[in-house]
Amino acid sequence: MGNGCLRQLSLELGIEFLFSGKINAFWETNKSSVEHTLKPALFHGTIFNDRWLHTLKPWHGLKPPPSFCFLSSVKIKGRKRTTEKGISPLVEKYWLQRYNLFSSYDDGIKMDEEGWFSVTPEEIAIRHAERSGGGCVIDCFSGVGGNTIQFAKMCHHVVAIDLDPHKVELAFNNAKIYGVEDYIDFIIGDFFQLASSLKFPAPLDCVSFVLLGVLYNILGDVAFLAPPWGGPSYKTIPNFSLDLLKPKDGYSIFQAAQAITPNIIMFLPRNVDLRQVEELSWLSSPPLNIEIEENYVQNHLKGITAYFGGTAFGKLNL
Repeated sequence: MGNGCLRQLSLELGIEFLFSGKINAFWETNKSSVEHTLKPALFHGTIFNDRWLHTLKPWHGLKPPPSFCFLSSVKIKGRKRTTEKGISPLVEKYWLQRYNLFSSYDDGIKMDEEGWFSVTPEEIAIRHAERSGGGCVIDCFSGVGGNTIQFAKMCHHVVAIDLDPHKVELAFNNAKIYGVEDYIDFIIGDFFQLASSLKFPAPLDCVSFVLLGVLYNILGDVAFLAPPWGGPSYKTIPNFSLDLLKPKDGYSIFQAAQAITPNIIMFLPRNVDLRQVEELSWLSSPPLNIEIEENYVQNHLKGITAYFGGTAFGKLNL
């Protein structure tokens, strides 16, 4: 069974392989192991909202040679750089910072293009988790799972919501890389429609819901908001207004979160209008406590975090 047969086997199993120039050497070294490992095509998955998410583990401990990495060369200012195949010029700068986004990136982290420039850097996500009080966190715009993963490592439970099924699939994969998938309930849905069903307090423990009946009864101690900022172009705006947040303006997003809990953490662009952020605390009666924090990675300001209610000043301890 040579390279052509391995390619045919991959097609039969529905697995897409990319072959480098060194595949033959790898095949000769691991022929019998690969043959026995791939043939059963061991799949395992978890169902949520009538969709199966499959994670394939075909290699089972085999270690391909370094040349089994699939890299393409890109010339930038006369120097030769390497990037992963499929990385577009738009996200190349974020790929170069990949270990700031996910320290376990090389273990199988998956991203889509929007995820590259919208995921919270891991160091900042850890900070958010440390301030969340350790209870049940509702990650209202979970994306590819950067914050969700860190909340799951430090909190009792996490409910991760995203409207995009593909992003939920990516977040599930990434949570498995960090070994925290059992502490997260992933929901494919519209946060604005679900918010009233996630209201604090609830009579049951952290999570009790029936997916097929779309019946949710979830106790959310903290709501985390990291809504899309509108892409990399947000940096060109001198004074970023809350009206520019997606999919709705910041005031509407904040009010939806208040239907869950007064304990809200909101991650915003570094150039956000701080006066408007402070105004959010006045949407409650009495006004919520508020603390504003600058977030740096390697001495570079990456964003602003606003802590409201019990999360302000480190007071929340669940």
